[in-house]
Amino acid sequence: MQRIALIDYGSGNLRSAEKALVRVAGGRAEIVVTNHPETVAGADAVVLPGVGAFAACMAALSARSGVIEAMNRAVAGRGVPFLGICVGMQLMASRGLEFGVTPGLGWIDGDVRKIEVSDRALKIPHMGWNTLTGVGDLPMLAGARAGEPVYFTHSFAMFPTDDADIAAWTDHGGRFPAAVARGNMAGVQFHPEKSQATGLKLLSDFLEWRP
Repeated sequence: MQRIALIDYGSGNLRSAEKALVRVAGGRAEIVVTNHPETVAGADAVVLPGVGAFAACMAALSARSGVIEAMNRAVAGRGVPFLGICVGMQLMASRGLEFGVTPGLGWIDGDVRKIEVSDRALKIPHMGWNTLTGVGDLPMLAGARAGEPVYFTHSFAMFPTDDADIAAWTDHGGRFPAAVARGNMAGVQFHPEKSQATGLKLLSDFLEWRP
C-alpha cells in the first residue's frame, strides 16, 4: 500500500485535506499526517496544504527542521508525485510578494502576487465557485475540464514565468493561473477538499497519478 505524506506545518486546511484524502483513498493508500523528515523523504507521494499569507506559511514550513530538505529528496530527488493546495501551490514558486519579498521552494520559476480585478463590483479576496479554462491534459483535472466548478478562497495567485507550467486558468475580473504542473509536481489554487465531487475526484486521480 502506498503512503501519502500530508505535510503538517500548522496549516489551517490540514484536517479538511486529511479527511478528504482518507475518504478517497479507501484501501489504496495510507494517509500519513507528518512533519517527520524521514517519513516525508520515504513517502510514495507528498501533499502540501496551505492557507493564509505566503510569508507566514513559508516561515512555518521552514521551522519544521529538515522537512523542506526531505520534500526535495522525495519530489526532486526520487520523483514522487507532489500536490500543492492553495498556498501549498504558491510555495512552489520562486518567491512571494506579499508583505515584502519571501523566497519560495523554487520548484517552478515565477512570482506569487496579488490578483487584480477589472470590475470594481468583484471582491478581493476571491471567494466562491469558478470554472476552469484552458485546462491542459493533467489527468487529475479531468473532472474540472468538463466544466465543473471548484472552490476558491484567496487574494494572491502564482504567475509562472513560463506559461508551459500553467495547467489551467480561471477568471475573476481578469485571468490568472488556477493550476500548475511540471513533471511530477502539480498545484491547484482552489481547494479540492471544499470542491465537492469534483474535488474528491481530483484527489482520487492524484492517488492514481504516475508521472
